[in-house]
Amino acid sequence: MSEHPHDHGHPHAAIEQTEPQGHYQYLADAVRELLIEKGVFTADEMRRAIEAMDARTPAQGARVVARAWVDPAYKARLLADGTAAVEELGIDMGPTKLVVVENTPNVHNVIVCTLCSCYPRMLLGLPPAWYKSRNYRSRTVIEPRAVLTEFGTRLPDDVDVRVHDSTADMRYLVLPMRPEGTGHMSEDELATLVTRDTMIGVAQVPSPS
Repeated sequence: MSEHPHDHGHPHAAIEQTEPQGHYQYLADAVRELLIEKGVFTADEMRRAIEAMDARTPAQGARVVARAWVDPAYKARLLADGTAAVEELGIDMGPTKLVVVENTPNVHNVIVCTLCSCYPRMLLGLPPAWYKSRNYRSRTVIEPRAVLTEFGTRLPDDVDVRVHDSTADMRYLVLPMRPEGTGHMSEDELATLVTRDTMIGVAQVPSPS
């Protein structure tokens, strides 16, 4: 492990909650009800916004990866400014900065959020339960190769493993390597090979059978 960007400049609560309904949850409920009462938004508008968030899937991220695989100019823009590049495909990251890190034959990147579960939901949908677990959050920065092995990802000793720690205002996306034997595949076909785990970095994209 040679790199561990870590800047939690914006504090946010850890995922472990000892009580089902704490002070901040009561406060959030009260603020929501007040905003609805004042007409800032309606309960139906809030429901639809939540449904839209829940409907996000890793397919958005897969589109980005596939475009980068077939379009070198787009790939360069993606690595230079991930936020602007995904906006070209109609994906709005809002105020969040997106940093895209590229896997190569010599470098493998893996993403974690050590304090909570910061995650590029616009691109990958809801985070998996293991991503939010204390086990993954603590061990990935200490023994990333061991964690990757548990996911079935075994890397040669000469591959540099880099761990990137997401923050409240910055998310990471792994650009996995395009597998061999895919030169004949279309962009849409390539997107079907890309999975959530390959964009987090705990897996690699296999060659098509």
